[in-house]
Amino acid sequence: MDCAEWRMSRARQTDYLAAMRHALLLGFSATLLVAVASCHAESPPRAGRVFDVREFGAKGDGKTLDTKAIQKAFDECGRAGGGTVRFPPGTYLSQPLTLRTKTTVLLEEGATLLAHTNHADFMKVPGDWLKASASGDFIALLSGKDLEDITFTGKGTIDGNGWVWWPEAEKARQRVTGYTLPRPNLVTLQRCKNVRMTGITLQNAAKFHFVPTECEDVFIDGVRVLAPDHTPNTDGIDPSNSRNVVITRCFIDVGDDNIAIKSGRKVEGREFGCENIVITNCTFKHGHGVSIGSETVGGVRNVLVRDCTFENTDNGLRIKSRRGRGGRVQDIVYENCTLTNVRPALSIAAYYQQTTHATFPKDDPPQPITDTTPFYRNITFRNITATSTHEAGLIVGLPEAPVENVLMENVTIRAKTGLTIANAKGVKLVNVKVIPEKGEPFIVLKAEVEGLPQAGGP
Repeated sequence: MDCAEWRMSRARQTDYLAAMRHALLLGFSATLLVAVASCHAESPPRAGRVFDVREFGAKGDGKTLDTKAIQKAFDECGRAGGGTVRFPPGTYLSQPLTLRTKTTVLLEEGATLLAHTNHADFMKVPGDWLKASASGDFIALLSGKDLEDITFTGKGTIDGNGWVWWPEAEKARQRVTGYTLPRPNLVTLQRCKNVRMTGITLQNAAKFHFVPTECEDVFIDGVRVLAPDHTPNTDGIDPSNSRNVVITRCFIDVGDDNIAIKSGRKVEGREFGCENIVITNCTFKHGHGVSIGSETVGGVRNVLVRDCTFENTDNGLRIKSRRGRGGRVQDIVYENCTLTNVRPALSIAAYYQQTTHATFPKDDPPQPITDTTPFYRNITFRNITATSTHEAGLIVGLPEAPVENVLMENVTIRAKTGLTIANAKGVKLVNVKVIPEKGEPFIVLKAEVEGLPQAGGP
């Protein structure tokens, strides 16, 4: 492929330069800027040998199990010190596969890597999958640990065949609200550096689609993530305890969080487990929006969500956690986003899964602060336009840990009901309009709010 075909257009370069400048103004770390700067030009396929899975015996007919042939191609690529594992057009039915370091996975247009339908294939100890105790009992379709220079590229597809998993998961969720039935993810990477994913489609994961955990320098560009909007827990992209992550120009239409930034535990040597995340120019059609949490014990900081559109998502811009599951979340900026028919537009919630969106225990007494108390501070919403099919949203902390320093600037939200602000201090409103169909535009309880207008207006 000609190198010119891999260069960014001038418009896209301008977008990234703007993101870099903005990150500098926000005081984001130099490592974040390096990650964004790396987006200036897409890397061409890695130099070195090409390992065509068909040459290793893969049939690609959608019926024959191609696991052994594909794994042999990955293994040979690893032994050679890296290269490209190529999937020509075809449907490659497979059990779980293990990636090797310095590997480019090239899925050509018309190529689909398809998960096998046998549940036991994806269990670490085969048995009755409905009796598994945790998602850790399962193996992703594609996984890798402690690797460097991993790339997924091309116009092909990785399909999790989620249809064989979703019905039982939905039954379990109906029995216990909020319960996640253990299942395998589609693609997982753990402690990997320099990860690239460009152009491909991820779809129909049994559970989460792409989970980079404790990874560094992750660049995701132009990826489509698809699952029916009713499918349980089918998150799109979940950076977990990862840092220096750029997610740009992605189209995500799923049944749960479009993107979920998580930090479920402390990471040795880090003040914040998850940090330096840039999400730009993405489109979200269904799902639960861009979430931080609910696992935030390890801490999250330096997140920029910019120039994104949301349509018909159950949530928009959301930070969520609760006592026993929380940590520090700070230095978060949402800017230049448009949200249409969402529910609600924005949500900062410290009582996640304990109440509905706009209700919380008004007489909850302060409790002792612990290592798992959720703290939210230094959060900006700027140039946000939204319509909500329910309430406008909420900014609700805990009595012992109020939300601190929230700036809302040039924000307009039309909704059924108003915006709730409670257990908060240092909330500043600048040119903010909340226009409810009924009730007051702002419901304030035990909160310090500057610039509160008397009423909403058109």
